[in-house]
Formats: sequence, structure tokens, C-alpha cells
Amino acid sequence: MRVRRALARLYWALSRWRLSTQRLPQDGAGVIIGAPHTSNWDFVLMLAIAWEQGLGFRWLGKHTLFRGLAGPLMRSIGGIPVDRRDPAGLVEELLARVRAGERFYLVVTPEGSRSGSGWKSGFYRIARDADWPVTLGYVDRPTMTTGLGPTIRLTGDVRADMDVVRAFYADKSGLRPSRRTEPRLRAEDGQESV
Repeated sequence: MRVRRALARLYWALSRWRLSTQRLPQDGAGVIIGAPHTSNWDFVLMLAIAWEQGLGFRWLGKHTLFRGLAGPLMRSIGGIPVDRRDPAGLVEELLARVRAGERFYLVVTPEGSRSGSGWKSGFYRIARDADWPVTLGYVDRPTMTTGLGPTIRLTGDVRADMDVVRAFYADKSGLRPSRRTEPRLRAEDGQESV
């Protein structure tokens, strides 16, 4: 862990990006949203944020990232493969880890593959079912700032909770602003349940 933290601090010392972040408990657990997710570079920034704070974390990635020699590397830095063709059971798998006593921060990019008309609701269900707080991580190209913003508790009122999320991300544009997706869940419009 010390090597990772040293690498992250070196990265922030040399980077054009400015780290402006709230601190999380190192022994804590919760969901960290990585948004706006507009580039693969977002992953590097979120990794550097977590390593700088010394956080134990996991992240979800498409299963193809875990093929061949990359698989052990991806798992060693906290990756959990997700087969998007058959995602059933993923939330239950994560909740089973929590129930078994595993403590970690789960970094989720609710925009998924950086395209679409809204956010996926898995982060919401995981946070509610695990009774975990949600920390709003961000990337903002115009200010060259990234970090972790406020931590919130979801109430179960999806629209009200997402209003809080939208208010935070309203002035955050991501690395590629044209790819930014509005923070909106289908459950807000009654299209699906959370």
C-alpha cells in the first residue's frame, strides 16, 4: 500500500490536474461514483485519488478487460469483471462480499460505457441494500480539478436523491464534455424500479 500511495503522490505532484478532495476513512466502506465518465483517463484519475488516500477499493469493469495477461493485473488493482451480456447476480455477488465482512469502497461509473441517455441504477441499489454512503467523485476539465466531493446517504426517494446528485454534478464536465451524460435514473420517470 505504501508504494501505491507514493506513486499516487508523485503523480499528483507532476500532474497538470489539481486534486481537490474530501478525505474518506481508510477503514470505511461505501460507493464512490466516478463521473462524469467521459474518457478512459477517468480511471487513472480515480485510481490516483484512491491510492493517495490509501483506500481499499474495488471497481467494476467490462469482462473483456480481464482476458489474458491483463486479468491478474486488473484484479490486483481491485477490478471485478462484469459481463454486460449477463449482469444478473452482480449486485447479489457484491452484497454477499459485504455480508461476509469485506470492507471496501466500490468505485462505480453509472454512465457505463460513456454513452446513453442516463445513468445505470446499480450503484443506487448496492448503496441502499448494503446501507452504504455514496461519495460523489468527479472530473472537471475546465478547472483541471478532480477529487471526491460530498458523501451522502440515499433516502430511497429516488428523485430527491438524484436531485442532490444532479446539483453537485451540474458544473462538472468530465474530460470530454461532449460525452457527458445527465445524471438521471430511469426509476425517476417510473420506467424501471431500483
